[in-house]
Amino acid sequence: MDVQGAGIEREYRSRRKTPRAVLLAPGLLGLESVHRLAHGHLMPRWSWIPLLGFWVLVFARVALYTWRGRTLVGARGITVRRALTERSLAWRDVYDIRALPVPRAKPPARTCLTYVYDTGGRRFLLPHLDDWQVTDPPAEVAALREAAARHRGMTFELRPETEARIRRASGHRKAWERAVTGGLVAFGGGFLVWIALLFTTDHPPTPLLFLWIPLGTFAALAALLNWRWESQVPAVP
Repeated sequence: MDVQGAGIEREYRSRRKTPRAVLLAPGLLGLESVHRLAHGHLMPRWSWIPLLGFWVLVFARVALYTWRGRTLVGARGITVRRALTERSLAWRDVYDIRALPVPRAKPPARTCLTYVYDTGGRRFLLPHLDDWQVTDPPAEVAALREAAARHRGMTFELRPETEARIRRASGHRKAWERAVTGGLVAFGGGFLVWIALLFTTDHPPTPLLFLWIPLGTFAALAALLNWRWESQVPAVP
């Protein structure tokens, strides 16, 4: 993508193939999980059917996002086209465009994603404006912001009230992410306990281990971390 031209018309879409390792790992995981449930004896024989449906939906969404996903930039603003939805922001409603590193990500995974922020501090991922499709996303964004400033009628300037909203939203987002992680860890621990109890009791507390404890862990962490959302995103001095 040539961002040095005088115009602002740009289209970011999938041009490079997704790294095979990124597709192979979840694909093998999905096949393995379906195979174990279909031929194992620890879970009901029918339990592989909803799991297979889940993985089909996941890969269908990824394929549709790759084929349909676009970030369209023009004189009127930015249009974000996802797998099934589309959203447009006029330049007057755009607060900033930022290329951000993905925490703890390493190649072949994407290590840099780009977001557009509206004047209310909400952010939206810009499809394919990342290090898979663009050689240098920060440089791309810098050139895009420079070209967009002429259509906005103003430069991109930081506003304390909007930055506060962005920080708060980031804190709550991280709180939910960590609550989900905690729930999954509790589910994994419950699974190990359930396996152990199979050899010591005829009726292990399956609903407690697989449902109520993970849900309780998620709810407790979500309440605590959202209450202390500031701790999730320490203020930059």
